[in-house]
Amino acid sequence: MGHVLHCTGYDVTKTDIVRAEGCRLYDSRGRSFVDFEAGVWCTVLGHGHPRVTEMIRTQAAEVMHLGYRYTHELMESAALEVLDSLALPGGRCVFLSSGSEAVEFGVQAARHLTGKPVLLALANTYLAAYGSAGRKHSAEWFTLTWDECLNCPRGEACDTDCPRWREIPFDRIGGLVFEPGNSGGLVRLPPVKVVQALARHIRDRQGLVMVDEVTTGLGRTGAWYGFRHYGLDPDIIALGKGLGNGYPVSAVVLTHETAARLEDDGFRWAQSHQNDPLGCAVAREVVRVIRDEELVARSHRLGARWWAELQHMAAQYPPLREVRGLGLMLAVEFAADSPSFSLRDVYRQLLDAGFIVGYKPEARLLRFYPPLIIGEGEIDRLLAELDRILAHPSS
Repeated sequence: MGHVLHCTGYDVTKTDIVRAEGCRLYDSRGRSFVDFEAGVWCTVLGHGHPRVTEMIRTQAAEVMHLGYRYTHELMESAALEVLDSLALPGGRCVFLSSGSEAVEFGVQAARHLTGKPVLLALANTYLAAYGSAGRKHSAEWFTLTWDECLNCPRGEACDTDCPRWREIPFDRIGGLVFEPGNSGGLVRLPPVKVVQALARHIRDRQGLVMVDEVTTGLGRTGAWYGFRHYGLDPDIIALGKGLGNGYPVSAVVLTHETAARLEDDGFRWAQSHQNDPLGCAVAREVVRVIRDEELVARSHRLGARWWAELQHMAAQYPPLREVRGLGLMLAVEFAADSPSFSLRDVYRQLLDAGFIVGYKPEARLLRFYPPLIIGEGEIDRLLAELDRILAHPSS
């Protein structure tokens, strides 16, 4: 790989992956690895799902890309499927290529409509790789640190009596941009009462509520969308990752009222791969497969059982400090390394045993975001291997 620029910031641990199928990756020696990260949290249906693969093959042979002045019925059909999954029949969609694009579109749309310069996000929120949402400059963003809210002594109150609340410049804020719990891979779930209070307070001042469902959408959290756990009715929703099952397609979803305001206000956004027929075909098929195979309910069921097993393990092994997550979005936080325990060793031993898991050393995390089709037996084998490693950390 001497001619590839490595700039992701992640160590390369495998250089010879040659094939992928379902929940497994295969290297050049024929070894298989269960992918508990779904690529970059994208392959919600597993690698090479036959229906999605066939849709790509068929549509690519017909038409993949069109210009701005031309349309294909797939655009409307895909929009209807996405809107149905959101129970938002009157809404509008724009299909783009990446989650970062979808989030940035939503951010710029919110600023355009409200005329206010600042948006509010919660601490540890990852929104985009670039643009305003990626930079989060203080002139454009207010970031609320909410750690103290987890053990708030004030009960249900989130109001002006709270010192943290008084720091928020609501007069300059045009919207809340909320990522429902992924927290840049940390899997930290903000209190429901805080999120609801922020949304209500901003709405009372004619602001907008946007949710970033790039990671948490499409069944990942055991609900169709992560914002359902918070009782929100967002104005703007950004989708990505799982929407393409590995194919680069994303979407911005707007309520009917929000979309109408943008159109009436002359908002413009045009890029080369906007509403491509091939991307729309893939997005439509992914939503249909999730519905047909009842994968949202499956995510909820498997995630609840998995979470309980990890909690039981945490009670047994002191290095395992905390289990967090919803559905098939789970993370385990570990204590600092000691002479008898190394988190990197745990990660390497899992990899050697054929399990690819998320590893965030600076946060002391192992993370599990598998495809929604992950087998119960594969989860059980992972748990058994993790149990063995923690029971014999020096082996």
